[in-house]
Amino acid sequence: MARILIVLFFGLVLEAIGVVFLGKGLKEIGEPAQLNAGEIARLLGRGAMNRNILLGIAWETAYFGCILYMMSQADISFVWPVTALGFVLTALSAHFLLGEYISPLRWLGVCLIVAGAAVITYTEKVKIDSRSAVTSQSTRDSH
Repeated sequence: MARILIVLFFGLVLEAIGVVFLGKGLKEIGEPAQLNAGEIARLLGRGAMNRNILLGIAWETAYFGCILYMMSQADISFVWPVTALGFVLTALSAHFLLGEYISPLRWLGVCLIVAGAAVITYTEKVKIDSRSAVTSQSTRDSH
């Protein structure tokens, strides 16, 4: 369980950095003047050449590797919800690195996400503890 949490934290840092780079890059390439195939192709071309977008994709790819590892080691019903803790690091990164204002109501939402992730993490611990109790009981019963 400790290894999963270490990989989770490392992955969430990768994700937060990736999102910051993606956000900067998307602001640099701008919005489409019109919604047509030519304008979208132009934006895709600019995005494919934008340093910040490419860096963001690289960081997000590394994060995805962490997610794949965690999903191979633990229940998806545990792994996927706790990745929501990334909202905390992403909000902090957006505030300190991009200078974004985060309203108290938005921070409340982030706190609710953290509370939900804490409940899910606790249920994983309870599951592991109950497995240990069942294993101990069956060992005693067989002797």
